[in-house]
Amino acid sequence: MKRRIFQLPTLLLLVMLPTASFCGCQPATSEAIVENSNPTSLSKEPTSEELLPTLRSKKMSQKSAFKTYNVLTTAEKRVIVDKGTERAFTGEYTDWKLKGTFICRQCNAPLYETDSKFDSHCGWPSFDDEIEGSVERHTDEDGYRVEIVCKNCQGHLGHVFSGEKFTVKDTRHCVNSISIKFVPEGEPLPEVIVLDQ
Repeated sequence: MKRRIFQLPTLLLLVMLPTASFCGCQPATSEAIVENSNPTSLSKEPTSEELLPTLRSKKMSQKSAFKTYNVLTTAEKRVIVDKGTERAFTGEYTDWKLKGTFICRQCNAPLYETDSKFDSHCGWPSFDDEIEGSVERHTDEDGYRVEIVCKNCQGHLGHVFSGEKFTVKDTRHCVNSISIKFVPEGEPLPEVIVLDQ
């Protein structure tokens, strides 16, 4: 078998041909690069329309991190938020006898122990004392009664009366059952919801 011997110019030509003809491409110009580039990747500032989806998603993730109080039913909201009153002798805890703690239905703050609950026969749960620092008193909108609210969330609980001589403490917290929730003795209390001010 005979060997083919290529001369140097022929050999150079064979080496250069694939680069030029087989690739079929020309060196890219600066205009070609600009046409094929993503306009947002250039030094130009993004428009507000381009930023809007990012801003919306950031705002939603921040909002979802915010704490909120327990969701209330329409009836609960009417009493706790709108300062209404449930009908006498209809509340769940009016004649309640079990041992435990009553917490705020809206924010879980502990309000009353069953040791302070007594029978007043007034139609609503009655307590002669609250857990220290848990309840605030305000003059009612009617100008003469004293409204009681949860100190943590300002949810309406009912009214407080004195001078009736029901107990030695001579105080009656007349509380709407719908404003409170019972946690049996020995069970852990839920975390109190404290909103950032």
